[in-house]
Amino acid sequence: MKRRNTSFFHLARPRPLGLVVVGTLLATASAQAQTTPAPPAVLGQPAAAPSGPWTLQAAVDYAVAHNLTVRQSELTAQQQAAVTRLNRAALLPTAALNGTQSFSFGTNKDPFTNQFQAVNVRANNFSAQGQVTLFSGFQLRNTIKQGVLDAQATLADVEKARNDLSLNVASSFLQLLLAQELIRASEARMSTVREQVSRSEKLLKAGAVAEGNVLDSRAQLAGEERTLVTAQNQLALAQLALVQQMNLDPATARRFEVVVPTLPDPSTLTTASGELDPNATYEIARQKLPEIKAAELRVLSSQRNLDIAKGGYYPRLTMAGGISTGFSSVRNQSVLRTDKFNLTPVYQVDPAAPLGYSPTTYIIPQPAFDVLPYRFLDQLRDNRGEFLQFTLQVPILNGLQTRVGVQRAQINIQQSEVRAEQTRLQLRQSIEQSYADALAAQRRFAASSRQVEALALAFRNAEIRFNNGLLNGTDFNIARNNLTAAESDMIQAKYEFFFRRKVLD
Repeated sequence: MKRRNTSFFHLARPRPLGLVVVGTLLATASAQAQTTPAPPAVLGQPAAAPSGPWTLQAAVDYAVAHNLTVRQSELTAQQQAAVTRLNRAALLPTAALNGTQSFSFGTNKDPFTNQFQAVNVRANNFSAQGQVTLFSGFQLRNTIKQGVLDAQATLADVEKARNDLSLNVASSFLQLLLAQELIRASEARMSTVREQVSRSEKLLKAGAVAEGNVLDSRAQLAGEERTLVTAQNQLALAQLALVQQMNLDPATARRFEVVVPTLPDPSTLTTASGELDPNATYEIARQKLPEIKAAELRVLSSQRNLDIAKGGYYPRLTMAGGISTGFSSVRNQSVLRTDKFNLTPVYQVDPAAPLGYSPTTYIIPQPAFDVLPYRFLDQLRDNRGEFLQFTLQVPILNGLQTRVGVQRAQINIQQSEVRAEQTRLQLRQSIEQSYADALAAQRRFAASSRQVEALALAFRNAEIRFNNGLLNGTDFNIARNNLTAAESDMIQAKYEFFFRRKVLD
């Protein structure tokens, strides 16, 4: 593996509302290795890895940008934002244009004259209508406010998904570093054991030690080889887990390289200071962590849902208006003839005239009309009608739907409050557990360090006695195994402490 040393504590505090671990544990980036940015990942396909070793900051940033779980949370937030826009649009009037064309055969009623005629009829109807809600118990406005709260909650969910992913990546990154350190320790021990085997074989040829000592040394070397293989397997699994969380090609795990930070001695760090006090940490986290914010927003959203349900008790006032017209193929119109008149005789009789008197005859011209088909555009103009309508709906009884809806909304508020309190309780418990784990890991590291020092002295003494033939191979291997177990426990306690401490940060 290619390794570089960087400062682990370059960043002392996390960025406000940032990723939980990115702002602290990611401090390895003070002297980051140069990497070539990779193109964005195609949804559902592994992304190509950039060249160069990975820092923790680069690994977390890449995972956040390409992880499908985070992407799903972002799409959910976008969907809720669309719902919010739809809720706002509900305040706008609705309008529609309608047009129909029908053909009737046989005896039919003219839609405009209401007369039955035994002819084929082609009719058209056109209308434009609009409606606006003037009052609905403030349900529309409360729905908009609820949608805004839900959209903010989904954005907090996105931030939580990023935080969870960052924490998982940081954990896998530390597991990878732990496996690398165990491998280095195992390789160092193997080198010492090989030298011991070589020395024992020389002493055996010189007759200074028994053959059993050589066999014990070879058995110890085989055991160290097995320990090395186990550590290498752990490294491969940690690499695979990290690669999968980053949505990289699994084949990348075989050539995955990381930048190894320089970790200070845990025993020199303070865990009980105000900076890491669990109560102070909880108060800060309660104000900034997205899961707490999302839970509180959903409580407010459930309260708005109660206002929406109560709006069903109020009357509903709507206004509608429209215009309509139509055409019928059987309609005719009379057109005045200006060049033609009908002459109609009119007889006037004088009642006082003697018998046998002829009445006076007048010829009066009457206007002449031609019956012509009613043209399409003329009918549309002449058949136009308009309306304006106000509708007031007063709820009296609707099967107790409104009352039950209000009761369900009240229960939903209580459920949201319980979920929010449960989220805060889980946060407090997580912080207290991390604080206790950090203290325990620090104490475990300090105890393991003292044990390693004591066992190292004991092992050197046993090695001298073994080389001089004063100690059998079994006791020598026991001394070596005790030292190996203590070193492994010290390394694990070291990384456990840093991980828990940075979670608290």
